[in-house]
Amino acid sequence: MTLIKGKSKGATASSLSRRIIFAALWIALALVCSCCGTGHRKLNPRKPPLVGFSLDSLVVERWQRDLDAFSRAVKDLGADFVYKVADQDAATQESQVRELVASGIDVLVIVPNDADRLSSVVSEVKARGIPVISYDRLVRKAGVDLYVSFDNEKVGSLMAESIVKAVPSGSFFIINGAKSDNNASLLSAGIHSVLDPRVAEGKISIISEVWPATWDSDEAKARLESLLASDERIDAVIAGNDMFAEAAINVLSESGRMGAVKVSGQDADLSACQRIAEGTQYATIYKPIERLALSAAGYAVMLAKGEKVKIDNTIYDGAGKVPYIKLEPILVTKELLDSTVIKDGFHSRADVYRNVGHR
Repeated sequence: MTLIKGKSKGATASSLSRRIIFAALWIALALVCSCCGTGHRKLNPRKPPLVGFSLDSLVVERWQRDLDAFSRAVKDLGADFVYKVADQDAATQESQVRELVASGIDVLVIVPNDADRLSSVVSEVKARGIPVISYDRLVRKAGVDLYVSFDNEKVGSLMAESIVKAVPSGSFFIINGAKSDNNASLLSAGIHSVLDPRVAEGKISIISEVWPATWDSDEAKARLESLLASDERIDAVIAGNDMFAEAAINVLSESGRMGAVKVSGQDADLSACQRIAEGTQYATIYKPIERLALSAAGYAVMLAKGEKVKIDNTIYDGAGKVPYIKLEPILVTKELLDSTVIKDGFHSRADVYRNVGHR
């Protein structure tokens, strides 16, 4: 368990703009929240609230960014912070959540490994009067106090729209996200909202669709290798994230088809943005992690202090509606690199164009 206490010290030039954004966000949060007790255990006014963060893993590049931004924001608000990483194991995460509760956390923020399996332990946490925020991924049927994420159906539709624009007709291969992740279902719904009408019109065909067991599964790679070995025509690949996109591009490269097949992913990983600059990946979806982390941190500290969050938007978790903060994802193609990830400072221009010459 890692405990981080107090406010962060010092302010660099880069952190100044983040603090300005954070201040603006905090004002916005205040406008949609009312301060009344939630009924969880009484806090010690002489101690800062303790925010517990449970992460599925750090295997994907973006999650370290989430952890860093979220912990900074929590400390900026004067709260203490403790976190655990489950290394993609649901049983480990269940155990770690109970350990966080035993450590005395006042609010739990969780990125679940398994949307259904974690429901039971989250219900236990809530039964002890500790509010719970689902961060980016929804815990199903647990009635969490708040879900903070990007519009994942829109992520899927943006991925599909970008590819359809580049490949208006042809054969498509879909790599969905992990079956255990609720986001994967939302991504799929967004993808199919764009593709299904075109399938019905006979413009495109979906030659195969894979639902991997985990986010680092080799199932998609094996399926794509099999299709290529049978000389199946593939014009486009829509991948659940940039890691799957990279795996697909590697397989295409080995078969001599890299560049001929348009590939999209999500997360705007640095390697994905470099591939877009190089022309081997067509698109990714940028989800400004700083906005997600700052929003979740602000609400987490409010809930930890016993303040009631009032949110009009909701999402169905399989048993009922839960409050939902929905953030906007952003499409990134070669033409949009400079105006999105580089402009925001998510990646530097030098890093993005490292393999094609600094522009």
